[in-house]
This record gives sequence, structure tokens and C-alpha cells, in this order.
Amino acid sequence: MRELNYGQGVSLVRSSKNDQYLALARTVRHHLQSRWMETLGKQYEAQAKSVAYLSAEYLLGRQLDNALLASDMEDIVEEGLARLGLSLGDLRAQEVEPGLGNGGLGRLAACFVDSLATMSVPCVGYGIRYEYGIFRQEFVDGWQVEHSDRWLELGSPWEFPHPERSVTVHFGGATQTYTDEQGRTRTRWLPTWNVLAVPYNYMVPGFRNGRVNTLRLWSARATRAFNLQIFNSGDYVEAVRGQTFAENISKVLYPEDSTPQGKELRLQQQYFFCAASIKDFVDQVLPEDFDLRRLPERVIFQLNDTHPVIAVPELMRLLVDEKGLDWEEAWAITQQCFAYTCHTLLPEALEVWSVDLLGRLLPRHLEIIYKINDNFLDEVRAQFPGDELRVRRMSIIAEYPERSVRMAYLATVAGSKVNGVAELHSQLLRDKVLPDFSQFWPDKFTNVTNGVTPRRFVRLSNPALSALITEAVGPGWVTDLDKLAGLEPLADDAAFRERFRHVKKSNKQRFAQLLVARDGLTVPTDRMLDVMVKRLHEYKRQMLKVLHIVTLYEQIVSGKVDVADVQPRVFVFGAKAAPGYKMAKQIIGLINAVGTTVNADPRVNKVLTVVFPANYNVTLAEKLIPAADLSEQISLAGKEASGTGNMKFALNGALTIGTDDG
Repeated sequence: MRELNYGQGVSLVRSSKNDQYLALARTVRHHLQSRWMETLGKQYEAQAKSVAYLSAEYLLGRQLDNALLASDMEDIVEEGLARLGLSLGDLRAQEVEPGLGNGGLGRLAACFVDSLATMSVPCVGYGIRYEYGIFRQEFVDGWQVEHSDRWLELGSPWEFPHPERSVTVHFGGATQTYTDEQGRTRTRWLPTWNVLAVPYNYMVPGFRNGRVNTLRLWSARATRAFNLQIFNSGDYVEAVRGQTFAENISKVLYPEDSTPQGKELRLQQQYFFCAASIKDFVDQVLPEDFDLRRLPERVIFQLNDTHPVIAVPELMRLLVDEKGLDWEEAWAITQQCFAYTCHTLLPEALEVWSVDLLGRLLPRHLEIIYKINDNFLDEVRAQFPGDELRVRRMSIIAEYPERSVRMAYLATVAGSKVNGVAELHSQLLRDKVLPDFSQFWPDKFTNVTNGVTPRRFVRLSNPALSALITEAVGPGWVTDLDKLAGLEPLADDAAFRERFRHVKKSNKQRFAQLLVARDGLTVPTDRMLDVMVKRLHEYKRQMLKVLHIVTLYEQIVSGKVDVADVQPRVFVFGAKAAPGYKMAKQIIGLINAVGTTVNADPRVNKVLTVVFPANYNVTLAEKLIPAADLSEQISLAGKEASGTGNMKFALNGALTIGTDDG
């Protein structure tokens, strides 16, 4: 009531559901804040080594339920709200999911920071506070239409803005050599424009262990937002041009990059958050008098794919140009401070940036990359004398079809470790993607298989199954999934199987109710749920699945198969296509067209139904995954690095059908 009255400025009788949600969220936030401050204090005193997790996206999901679960406040909050005549379910429905991620990469980042907090590992996650996220998907006549995702329209009670800790990020210009006081030749960067990176902090609570880590997201602001003189002269658009230009950097996740302007904006985004994050950790997280030669004792910058690899030359620039370290010393430090996770086997997903673009936008960083490459190739020549073909293959700088920087190569050269994300993927990474590097540094390559947090994707999203599991094996499985092995003997227990089937049926009913309310879609609950939810891409083969549906339809209609012999099922799709990916959009159109035909045909709709709810996100996943019977994991073999959707479905009792792949 205090937060409602004094935070929102309304009484209970005059408050809206959103007022009530915001008041509840802030009440829970206050409870976590004391633990957060305690965590930060202990971490500073211990001078503990931290993980600085650099990721372009975080697919967090709703925060209220996770905070209540982590702090063990679910029951007391539900009871307190009931006394006021309020429903926790009604209030949690008011929360808008943060638009900070797109697919598996962002959800993995969210699972990692959750698990690090639960394991009491010091960590600060760094990323971008996208104003409009990826996009909100709508279907018009079956075709995807993108709308801005206005997730911040009503504000977020979970963030803490700190404009006083803003970091200035520079772009453009040129470099200049000079002689310092010790007579050494040095280089300085003379940028021509800059933006402010304003930090917004989010709490990442561990599961009932008192630890709360930090997620710090950067928002772009103009250093000079408004020119009053130009405004007073009547040129109102020009008066705010600088503000608009700067703020574009943190407007949307993955801006369309089919144009030169889009490519430049993507590179601006990547450097913006990496530069702000490196500067923040070195100048604000560490003590003022910290000896940077000891930096590897205090931090490991974990690069979540190639998006943050520009952080490597940025740290070198900071150490050499701003802190005055010699190149060799700075490089030795840098190589101990980075680790790189490769998430793909697709050549087009291994980012490259043209030398022209890098030279125009980040001239000093291009010089640093050139020097890193020259020194590295000298090492290659020393180990493989006369093998210039190998030298060309391993060069960070590609010469064809245009001169460009291969960011995966830069990350591999700079990283202390390079990991794949599944045993098979890591082997293919060594053998197919980076074979020369794995031969050069065999001990640098390792495997760290992806995972998911059972807190959100079982304990939170499937309370009925959670209760059944806890009754059978105890509560420890929530933080130790090995304890689920205790369920194996119950596979032969008819009573347990019946209770499990009852849980699955109730979850189907819950999912069906949500789809009616959310999308106006009707889903039969007495059929098998055959589910394929993942980013729309040709290699993920949603096309193969829709052809399966077409085949079943044709067999029934033609009389080749008796409808009585067909397993009744509901096919559920969930996927977004990148705005510029025409083939993916056509596949979405095809799925919806097939669904319209199947659902309207009385010859088949008694056994086959196709549903494709728009705007699939974490909130919808938390209802769909517990209801699923069959999990479709049919990506083209050798192309899927390490899917995590399959793990979520498996934890909730769905069978997996798929290729032998990551």
C-alpha cells in the first residue's frame, strides 16, 4: 500500500491494474535491493574475480515472477494481495516482457546470468537497452508485418538509471603519432563525434542464496541533445538532429543490415556497448589505484558470439593509448582477459566488417587490429615456415571479395579460451570452421555445452510438474538437475504416470485458454501437441515440417490413408523472420496458408489442426512448453550448434524428434 499511495500517488480504490502491478514490483524490488547492496559490498571487499558477460541481447522474460521465486516470496505476496482483494495472476499479466533479445542467443545469455547468480559467481552482464527491441510480430493475411515493440511505453520498475555514471563513446576522425615524455612514439585517436552511454542497472537474483548480481544495459544519448539557437532560428528539425542521430544507436536490436547505413549502425551498436562496458569496468568497478597489470586477476570478459569482439582492440587502445602501457605488456594482459564462445557453424553468421567501414568509423581500432594480425602472422610463419597459403587462411584480414576483418579470427587470436556449445559443435568448430587455429593452439579449444535454467522453465512455468517432481525426489533438483535421475524408477509406476498425464492435460488446457484470450485461436486439448518453435531460418527447416503437414493432408483427402488411422494432433509453430529475410517470410506465409486450408477442411480438421500464434516470446513459451507432447528439432544436420529449446521441452516431459546434431 505504501508504494501504491506514495510511489504511484493513488489510493487502492482509484488505482488501475498497472498502478497495482508497479507498486507490487517496486515492493519486491526493495526487498531485493538490500541483498544487492550486500552482494556488491562483499564483492568489493573480497576483490574477487568477476565475469563480465558481453552480449548483444538478453531474452529475459518477465521479471516479477522470477524475483518472487528467487526470493521465496510467492506465497506471502499471494496471501497479502488476497487480503486486499487483488489477484497475483491479474497483476503479473500487466508486465510487459523486456524487448532485449530475439532467439536462442539472448535466452542463453539470460540463463547464464541467472545460473551464475545462483552459483554465487560474481558477474556483471553488459548489453544494450533497446528502446524498441526486435519487433512485435503481426500476421496480416498470413504474412508477417513488423511493428515497433514499445515495451518501455509505461516504464520499467526493474531498472535503475544512473546518468551520473554515463560514459562518452567516440567515433570517426583520424589518428596522430606523437612522442611522449619518455621519448616513446605513441598514437592518439582524434575522433570527430561522440555519444553518451547511459547505464541502466537490473538486478539478477540467485535462487534463494542471498546473492544478487548486476545486468548493466546502455542507452545512447546525444552529448548535446538540443541546440536552442538553431531552434530559435526556426529550424526545429536541425535543432534535434544530433539527438536523433545518437539515439538511433540503441533504438532497435539487429537493425536491417542490407544497406550500407544498416551495416554502419550495427557496428556503431557493437562498439558503443563494448567501449562503454570496458571503460565502466576499468574505471568504475575497479578501485582508483588498481594496477592494470593485475587485470586478469579481476576479470574475464566473456564474448557471447562475435558481436562484442570489437572489445578486444578497445581494451588494447585503453591500455596502450590511455593508460600508457607498452604494446607487449598490454597484449599479454588482453589475451588473459578474454574468452570467446562461438555459437554457429554458418559462415554468414561469423561476422566480418569491411576495412573501409572500420577505418572510417574506428580508425584507431583498425590500426590495432592490423598490428595484432601482423604479430600473429609472424608467429604462424615461425611455426610453419614457407607455408604462405596457411598464413593467408589464418589472417584476421580477408582479402576477397573485399578487404575485411574476420571477427571470429580476432576473437580466437585474442581469447584465452575458445569454446563450442555442444560436443559435436565443438568438434566441428575444430575440424571445419577453425581447423588451422585448432592445430596452432590445440589447448585453447574446449567445449561448454549450452544449458537452460530449470528455475524459469520448470519451477516457474510448470508448477504442477514441479510439485510432482519435488514430491518424488525432493526440492534439490531446482539447482541440481542430476537429481532428476531419481525419477527413472517411476517410469514403471502406473500411478505416477497417470499423475504425469493429468499434469500434461491441465497444461494443455491452460495453454488453450491463453491462446483464446491472446490470439483468438482455438486449440483442441485432447490431441497431441506437435510443436516447432524457433527462429525462422531455412536451415532450421520449418519448410520440412509444413511439407509433412501437406503430405498428411494430401494422404487423407486422396483416401490413401484412413482418417481413423491418423494420430490426432495440433501442429504449433512459433517463429519470427528477420525483416530482410524474404525466404523466411515466404515460409511464414506458406505455414499460415496451409493452416487456413487444413483448419477449414472438415475432411481433415477432426484430426489435424495448425496454429501459428504471432509474436512468440518467453511469456508464451512458459505456457506452451509445459503443454507440448512432441518437440520438433529437425534442423539440417551439421548446422545447429546447440539448441536449447529441446532441453526446455525435454525437462517438461515432451518427446524429442530430431536430427543427430548440436
